[in-house]
Parts: sequence; structure tokens; C-alpha cells
Amino acid sequence: MKSRILKILRSENKIVSGEELSAALKVSRVSVWKHIQSLQGSGYRIVAGPKGYRLENSPDALFAWEFAERQSNIHYFPETSSTMDIARDLARKGCPHYTIVIAGRQKKGRGRLSRIWLSSEGGLYFTLVLRPDIPAAHASRITFLASVVLAQTLRKLYDIDAKVKWPNDILVGGKKISGMLSEMEAEADMVSFINIGIGVNVNNDPSIKEPVATSLKKLKGKEFLRKELLSVFLDEFENRLNTKSFDDIISQWKQYTMTLNQPVKIVTYRDTYEGIAVDVDENGALILKLENGTLQKVVCGDCFQ
Repeated sequence: MKSRILKILRSENKIVSGEELSAALKVSRVSVWKHIQSLQGSGYRIVAGPKGYRLENSPDALFAWEFAERQSNIHYFPETSSTMDIARDLARKGCPHYTIVIAGRQKKGRGRLSRIWLSSEGGLYFTLVLRPDIPAAHASRITFLASVVLAQTLRKLYDIDAKVKWPNDILVGGKKISGMLSEMEAEADMVSFINIGIGVNVNNDPSIKEPVATSLKKLKGKEFLRKELLSVFLDEFENRLNTKSFDDIISQWKQYTMTLNQPVKIVTYRDTYEGIAVDVDENGALILKLENGTLQKVVCGDCFQ
């Protein structure tokens, strides 16, 4: 109902009477008023007067009702420990494909190798629950697809030179603007679900504690609507998933990479490797040429350049 009220108020861009809203929504005027009050309490500046209601301003909101067509699949929390934790629980309970968990901020956001992901107010933090019909061996291609789509989205919307760093970080000018974390469970060698957690620094300032990080606000000197970024990414990523064009995703990823042909240090749970990143194979493993000339394949880890 909130989504429908906002749609009417935004499309009319004028005072809309309670009677008009009541007739359009087929609910009582009392019900309309209660929803208006709820929206006002959520930060929407809706002026109520004798002639009706006028929407003057909307917050930078990520409420489920802001994504009308996806509303039933979105779980929004102003604050939570980690969207990955909630998404894992939902996935194991059978939530549908393309369920999305969004947080205004996270108290225990995390990155790869259990590192902390700073999740202050103003950033975009969400996890996708995906159920692609693919072998578990090809699961990493989905995460590479997400990083390519996000890099393309950042480039298109904000005209920034977003590049990907193996495995799935996105940097601008050598500073990190986005990170991804994926988890998978499988049955009989087929994917049961893949959860992809994504953090994007939008209107927050991570550089206070992480000098090697940046945000859209720091890059452009103004704030941006997180809803627009999330909406465009979700639409494009879902479209690419539906076409099942995964076979060439690594070659697409290479078009945006800043990792290949560069000296890197890779840290895994057990080992540390240093060498030249010479290639990424069809399933996303990084191929390193070590100092002694041998090649080392690394399936997962953290990359330092």
C-alpha cells in the first residue's frame, strides 16, 4: 500500500485528496491516513492539509516498498549484524531465488577471510540469495558476473573508471569502492544456493579508518541516491542471469581488470603467495607465476597489489 501511495503522489506532483487516494486504492480514507502517517514517520515529507496530501521530499530510503515489483522478495533492516547471516538463514529455509536482504548499516559486516567490512550509515549493503541451475564447479562465474555488472553500472551512472581486482573488489583510482563476499551450498554437485554479499561506499566516508578506500561522495563531491544504484544493478544483473550467458564472463571480467600482468601477493587461509598474476582460468582461479618460474593456481584468497 505504501508503494502505491508513493507512486500516485509522485506521478501527480500536486495535492492529491484523501478521497482520490481512497478511490484509487479501494481502501478507506482512515486507512490512507494511517499509511501516510507511517510514511511521514519513516522520513517522507508529506504535507497534509484540508485539500489532501502533497509529497515534497523523499529520504534516501531502501525500504522494500521503494522497489515495488520486488517488494515481496526484499527484506530491509535499518540496522543488523550482517546481511549475509540473515540471507543464509533465509536460504536454508527455502526463500525464493533473487531474495534480497538490505541493511541501512551493519554492526558486524565482514569481507573475505573474516575481515571486517566497515558498514556505516550512507553506504549500500545487501546480500542476494540466488538459486541458479548450474554445477557447483561453475558457481564462481556468478560472482564474477556480479562484479562485472556492478563495475559497468558504476561506470554508466557516475562516469567513474571502475576496475575489478581479483577476485571481486572494485576500485577507482586504486582505492576500494566496493567489495563482495560469496557463500554457496550444494546438493549432489548442483548449486542449492549462492549468496553474494555486496558493499558499496556511496555517501559514507570509509577513508577515515581505511585510507585505501573511497566512496562515490568523495569522488564526486556530492551525495547520490542509493536506491537508483541498487535498482539499476538489480535489473541488469537479473537480466544477465536470465540469459545464462556465463561462458564468456571471465573474458568480460578481464576487460575491466587491474590485476593481470601485475605483481601481487595472495593471502589464503593457509598460505601466502607472491608473483605475477598472469591469467584467470574459466572458473575464476588466479594463475600466478612465482619467482622460481613455476605456475601456481589460487582458487580463493585476498589479493594485495
